[in-house]
Amino acid sequence: MEGVKAEAREGAAVAQDLLALGYGGVPGTASRGASCPDFRALCVRLAAELATLGALEQQREAGAEVLSAGDGPYAEEDFLRQLGRLLRELHCPDRALCGGDGAAALREPGAGLRLLRFLCSELQATRLLRLRSLLDPSPRPPLGEGVVEGAGMVQELGLTLQALGLPRPAPGTPASQLLQELHAKISELQPFLPPGSLQPLLSYSLDAPRWEALESLSQSLRDQYRCRRYLLLKRLDLTTSAFHWSDRAEAQGEAMRAVLIPIREVLTPESDISIAHVLAARADLSRLIPATSMAVRRGTCCAINKVLMGNVPDRGGRPNELEPPMPTWRSRREDGGPQCWGRKKKKKKKK
Repeated sequence: MEGVKAEAREGAAVAQDLLALGYGGVPGTASRGASCPDFRALCVRLAAELATLGALEQQREAGAEVLSAGDGPYAEEDFLRQLGRLLRELHCPDRALCGGDGAAALREPGAGLRLLRFLCSELQATRLLRLRSLLDPSPRPPLGEGVVEGAGMVQELGLTLQALGLPRPAPGTPASQLLQELHAKISELQPFLPPGSLQPLLSYSLDAPRWEALESLSQSLRDQYRCRRYLLLKRLDLTTSAFHWSDRAEAQGEAMRAVLIPIREVLTPESDISIAHVLAARADLSRLIPATSMAVRRGTCCAINKVLMGNVPDRGGRPNELEPPMPTWRSRREDGGPQCWGRKKKKKKKK
């Protein structure tokens, strides 16, 4: 009975998310998972908007589909294969959905609703990030007392409120009241998330000595990665400058600089990772997957892996073919006579 109520609450939450995003309600056959054409079509629409907004890391050709619903006999199989690749690319924390047997996972009770909930949350976050880039960066009046960080903090707080479906607070609202409202809303939505999805990576409480140790470790890592990034940027500069040495680059020099300079100016040796990222990290971030595993290779395997390299220029490296030949070792005396290896005594001069 409790499971039925929980699934009903999850369905209502997913329906609310879909309506907020401008999509229709949850398909009545969502419990059938990937075997339902309506369910596959809804997932395809959500994934297509994610790709349009730039939420996916892998670049795809124009017109290429992220997911395809299909109607043929192998439509469900193709959909599940593409879905697994999409979920791994989005770093889905639900291990059951990202596992090898996606068909069996989606047939479990509530699995289809969990998948829709994840895609809706990713789409909401992607829309907010897109909105953030389009917002006017000019400073806005502060939302609460003591806000002196400028428009950056105000924008982040406004986007957080919008993501949770809360109205924008009136100017002068105390920051403590805003945090209480955020905490209450997050506590209300937390039971609908997959179990363990918000487990923090840093599970220990931090007292004053631990804060100092964490800050010292963070500063040490920043210094180390600054040196590494500086070395990589120096290599990048030398590599790009080498392209200008050819005769053909003389005519295309200005065009090459016009493309490279804007990209290079953004790259700096300083890292933007701070302690705040450690506190916000989830436990699934520490899950390491080998890049050569079968599950990962399903998403990274492509046609170029089967291309064999042709003939390459001879770079030498064979000392036995050098001319003149290398000198060979031979004994000092070839007659085989005895040799005295001791030190010869100097003869005394007669007076």
